[in-house]
Amino acid sequence: MRDIRVTEVSKAVKKKHLLDSYILRSFSKNPVALFGFAGFFMIILVSLLAPVIAPYSPTEMNYDAILVSPCGDHLLGTDDLGRDILSRILWGGRESLRVSLTAILLAGSVSIVLGLLSGYVGGWVDMVIMRIADVFLSFPHILLVISIVAIIGPGLTTILIALGISYIPGATRFVRGTVLVVKNRDYITAAQIMGASKLYIMATQILPNILAPIIVYSTLGLGSAILATSGLSYIGLGAQPPSPEWGAMLNAARPYLRDAWWMSVFPGLAIFFAVLCINLLGDGLRDALDPRLKN
Repeated sequence: MRDIRVTEVSKAVKKKHLLDSYILRSFSKNPVALFGFAGFFMIILVSLLAPVIAPYSPTEMNYDAILVSPCGDHLLGTDDLGRDILSRILWGGRESLRVSLTAILLAGSVSIVLGLLSGYVGGWVDMVIMRIADVFLSFPHILLVISIVAIIGPGLTTILIALGISYIPGATRFVRGTVLVVKNRDYITAAQIMGASKLYIMATQILPNILAPIIVYSTLGLGSAILATSGLSYIGLGAQPPSPEWGAMLNAARPYLRDAWWMSVFPGLAIFFAVLCINLLGDGLRDALDPRLKN
């Protein structure tokens, strides 16, 4: 009996290694996914190194260099207060990524717990969780976020909380759906027959097998979170002056669209490039983690 168990374990380990190898091979052969990964990694790296590589302080005002076009001293120009655009973009990436990543992690952690309970336990637990989710999903996403921000007050911390709350219902429904797909698999039935508890089955049997679609879902949600963060800051509900957050920079650039195009173009390109890389990375992860979705 012991030899049989050892053989089965070794087969399972070998199968897992083969699967991991296939995923890495599939991802590495996708140039679009590699571009997204490299771009997103570069954005994270330069944002973290902003205190070192930024040529100027993001809030330092220089009244002798107001609305200077891109030149040698200021590669991306300056704004209406003489602040260096490049430095503000580098520092602004820290703000946008911090809020978006934290919101997605918050929503993902809560939705995994709720989705597992709803999908596997079922019964009245499923009914209560899904009805509450339906109430939140009945509101347009952006309207729900704006309502929460209006109640708590503007600010990046408020946006973080609002985005986290607004993403939880949809993510919970998604996790529940993936749980329903795997809960009737043979290995789950075998664990139930052996007397494993529901908590053990959810933590060790179901969760590892639904992580792949959750990772893809969260990665794609990160792009929309960055857009939402920038959009709310653009209308004055997010980052407040003198924050260098990208959306706030676009808001400050509105009066100077004709006279100082660089004030709006470069922060807009930063948002565009970040969201593009994240979406390409998410598509690549989807193809690598679930080959059935390939065309």
